[in-house]
Amino acid sequence: MLLNFRQLSAYRTLFTTWVARDVRVRYKQSVLGVAWAIVQPLAATLILALVFTRIVRIPTGDGPHIIFYYAGMLPWTFFATALSFGTTSLVNNMHLVTKIYFPREIIPLASVVAGLVDFAIAALILVGLVIVYGISLTPALALIPIALIVQIGFTTAIVLAGSALNVFFRDVRFIVPLATQLLLYLTPVIYPSSFVPDAWRGVYLLNPMAVVIEIYRAAVGAGAPPAPASIALSTGVTLTLLVAAYLYFKRVEPDMADMI
Repeated sequence: MLLNFRQLSAYRTLFTTWVARDVRVRYKQSVLGVAWAIVQPLAATLILALVFTRIVRIPTGDGPHIIFYYAGMLPWTFFATALSFGTTSLVNNMHLVTKIYFPREIIPLASVVAGLVDFAIAALILVGLVIVYGISLTPALALIPIALIVQIGFTTAIVLAGSALNVFFRDVRFIVPLATQLLLYLTPVIYPSSFVPDAWRGVYLLNPMAVVIEIYRAAVGAGAPPAPASIALSTGVTLTLLVAAYLYFKRVEPDMADMI
């Protein structure tokens, strides 16, 4: 694995170039351009706030509803978008994969990093909402770096595995949107994690995105921070999945050009 990392490092110029290309292509010939990075989570937040505070009332605590939902949609939009672009990235660039050699993981990894650019832009809206509503940040803000590590690591693991599987099984491109939609309901985006019964909480927190969203909400006073044991569990699950996904990707990499 160390040899693979050294090889990837040797292609870092190609990697940064590919990330820049992904960002440009994503919004090429788009009227709103990078503003879509803000429109997507903000529009979803407004719909959730309208539906679940006016029609189907779900308690979200004492803070503003929009803060509660935006803090959940922000990391979730990054996760869903990275999966959407990343899992099809190898097949969509088959003309390069079949012609020249470079570490193939560069392509799906670039999709994740490009998604981080969108995430950073959209995060400015959360900062603005916190200022507008006069929200006092909590000590849970110190957990944000851990949330970022888990969020990026878990997303990378799924993208690496999904992009490799999509080369061999084209059904993956149909499975991923369905699985993402189903996982949305198994993640506390729409509802607070306090709704999950204690008997199921251990299994529920095997989904690292649940802890990530809890941390974001806790940082802006829209919920309680997760227990240290929950954070440790999510971190462990993420690292395990990341290592397993990368090893699988490198194992099947030699066969990708032939299959595509």
